[in-house]
Amino acid sequence: MKKNVGSVERVIRVIAGIAILSLAFVGPQSPWAYLGIIPLATGLMGWCPPYALLGISTCKNCK
Repeated sequence: MKKNVGSVERVIRVIAGIAILSLAFVGPQSPWAYLGIIPLATGLMGWCPPYALLGISTCKNCK
């Protein structure tokens, strides 16, 4: 898998993923909060499947 997510976007995805995922344990405690795993995983991997399908890349140094 070729990285297609830039470093700033990766940090934002990880923070957003953790924030959304935390809602499964505190706050409304909704099972929908487990969807926070998606931005967390894409941020940690640096690869986003929809970006790959659409040919989008926000990673400037990735070839």
